[in-house]
Amino acid sequence: MLDVSRETLERLRAFQAIVAKWNSKINLIARSTEAEIWTRHIVDSAQIYDLAPGHAQHWADFGSGGGFPGLVVACIAAEKNPSLQVTLVESDQRKCAFLRSASLELGLKPQILTQRIEAIPPLGADVVSARALASLDQLCAFAHRHLSPQGAAIFPKGKTADQEIESARQNWQFHLTRIQSETDESACLLKLEDLTHA
Repeated sequence: MLDVSRETLERLRAFQAIVAKWNSKINLIARSTEAEIWTRHIVDSAQIYDLAPGHAQHWADFGSGGGFPGLVVACIAAEKNPSLQVTLVESDQRKCAFLRSASLELGLKPQILTQRIEAIPPLGADVVSARALASLDQLCAFAHRHLSPQGAAIFPKGKTADQEIESARQNWQFHLTRIQSETDESACLLKLEDLTHA
């Protein structure tokens, strides 16, 4: 269960309804998972929040698309860390329109960048996240560009996690913490720190 206030719970429920409404117009989540938005997408995204370093002031989410985990993080941060700046990076114009509309409805003010991750100037973020976006090796390249030196990258991964870690370690060095997913027994969360080129 989510460790959040009733107000945050209501905000997350409102976000669930917004995603369901928009999903018929633009493909935010797989249609097959619409009935499970709460557990499969919202709770799954929320578990990422607690892995962030305590000092975090800037959180960058890449390939934010349907707002997972970026807007879920912003909903929780509104209660637990109101000064946290959340930056959502999404190259798809229509998905950015969704992110802007949903943020407005939810009373959130994330920075939304309609650009490719590799095209934006380094963000110096304390936390970088991405869900179902790219291989870990590619995500390391994104994180290396946009993380602050003391920052942490947090990436949910599924059954291919072991292969992806092995592949990424050929090009990158990092301290890895692996956490079992609360919502999927075959998935995990990878927290990378001290990320440098191998």
